[in-house]
Amino acid sequence: MEFNKKYSATIVDLALKVEDYLIISDLHLGYEQSLNADGIMIPRFQYPLIIKRLEEIQRKSSCNNIVVNGDLKHEFGQISRQEWNETQEFLEYLKANFDDIVLIKGNHDNFTKFIAEKSNLQVEECYQLGDSLILHGDKIQSNLDKADAENLIIGHEHPSIGIRSGERVEKIKCYLAGEYMKWNLIVMPSFNFVTEGSDILQERPLSPFLKAINREDMGVYAVENFEVFDFGKIKDISAVRERLL
Repeated sequence: MEFNKKYSATIVDLALKVEDYLIISDLHLGYEQSLNADGIMIPRFQYPLIIKRLEEIQRKSSCNNIVVNGDLKHEFGQISRQEWNETQEFLEYLKANFDDIVLIKGNHDNFTKFIAEKSNLQVEECYQLGDSLILHGDKIQSNLDKADAENLIIGHEHPSIGIRSGERVEKIKCYLAGEYMKWNLIVMPSFNFVTEGSDILQERPLSPFLKAINREDMGVYAVENFEVFDFGKIKDISAVRERLL
């Protein structure tokens, strides 16, 4: 599914297709070990799901290049054993299946460059594809106003939308599309299968890009098993929700 033509991007499940590149964001490899250390006993199931989903996305998109837009690993100040093993294995998987691999630094990626060097890869602050500038979104670069781009593509936020059924709320990952200053802005969901993310109707934004704008005017595109649902704007969803409540 394409956004409005001005965004120059196509949704392929949890990835964006821009030109001949796939963009994914916020894998947080090693998250299960971090939860285990906090006393939350969850099995380490995420990695095979990531590989299976990415294989299907690549098959449907026919893209041979990829951008990982930040937070490849989870821990802030260290590299856990699970992170080291899974991240190295994942980078070798990318090298075997993609021609060009771009890694962008996220706020969880303080040590990712050391793992990337083992695979002869580098970690970038941002990357431009045509008229789209890809950056993680945890900070606004001081030289952003000099960027020769029409679109900004960020992660970091992990947006989802909560759908209520009786007392139960089911979260669905979603994209957000709107404007930040002079740029068109796309916010990507996480490529993470441990959690669905932050409910845009209930939780405060994390990214300074979203804190600086009126989110109510942003469009919501929910994704579930390769289906995309255009939910309209946040303000319209909120109005319907208020009437129902």
